[in-house]
Amino acid sequence: MKAELAMIEPSERQRVLLALVVHEYVRTASPVGSHYLVERYNLDMSSATVRNELAALTEMGYLRQPHTSAGRVPTEEGYRYFVGRLLQETVLPDTMRRTITHQFYQMGNDVEQWMRLAASVLAHQSRAASLVTAPHAEKPRLKHLELINTRGRQVLMVMVMVGGEVRQRLMTLSEPASQEQLSAAAERITRQFLDKSVDAIRASRGSQPNLDSDVLGWLIEELERAESNISGEVYLDGLANVLAEPEFSSSEDARRALRMLEERSMLQDLLARTVLATGNVGGVQVLIGGEGTWNDLRQSSMVLSRYGVPGLATGTLGVLGPMRMSYGKTISVMRFLSSLLSDLVAETLVDEN
Repeated sequence: MKAELAMIEPSERQRVLLALVVHEYVRTASPVGSHYLVERYNLDMSSATVRNELAALTEMGYLRQPHTSAGRVPTEEGYRYFVGRLLQETVLPDTMRRTITHQFYQMGNDVEQWMRLAASVLAHQSRAASLVTAPHAEKPRLKHLELINTRGRQVLMVMVMVGGEVRQRLMTLSEPASQEQLSAAAERITRQFLDKSVDAIRASRGSQPNLDSDVLGWLIEELERAESNISGEVYLDGLANVLAEPEFSSSEDARRALRMLEERSMLQDLLARTVLATGNVGGVQVLIGGEGTWNDLRQSSMVLSRYGVPGLATGTLGVLGPMRMSYGKTISVMRFLSSLLSDLVAETLVDEN
């Protein structure tokens, strides 16, 4: 019955009051009463009228009343309706945009520093935990290969993929090879298989000299491993922000939610089934209460966006916090960073290809 009631569309006045309740609860973390709303916003209606409307919104499933004498707080459905229908994004001041942009461009083409700065900006602006994944090639292709003789038959393979992702692997050759031979093999392989997919490399492996064939076997394994991953390296920031929120200060809810960020397999599943599955760069997706799929997020919200150049390299921006999140500001910052990082990826990585 409750699910059916939650589908009722609020009236215009109810929508205004729902938005005010969400704004005030995000700001104060305290239940919001009718008398408080009338006084704070100088509403042109009585406290009794507001109380009746809040009661109606509660019956619809958009609000709840923690205690009989308390005010109202938004439910998951209330937050979803607010984000989907009532949210007005906060516009970042031009000075802030210029400052952030300047910080990124000061770092040149250092992708790792981009990621750390993006995570820091997201955490600071949203006052929540942030995650940023490095640009990851959707179809891994070889850009450059180095083979370094370490000792005996051991060789360090350093592979740079189109998109900037770097992979290293320590290998043991079947026969010793000098550094001169290894460098020549790396140059041949780079020249022949530059910008080639794993399928193309696999098809040509059998016709290569023994040393080259062995290296190509390892190269194929690394490219296949990269292809199976949903994201590149993950950068986290602001974890203390979530632990400091009133809803999480004395419970395990925040720790369970943060585990989603810190455990690679859980994060991969989350990204695969949400923002990356949409295929849209620059779009924003909001997950409230785990959306009935991720139990560890049932007291939390996540805001996710994708950045980069489709077909070349993309990454993910994310913010994790309580449902009582400043969605407008968080989404605005995320859209700006997504656009900025997409431009950086395009300018740096596309121009190199």
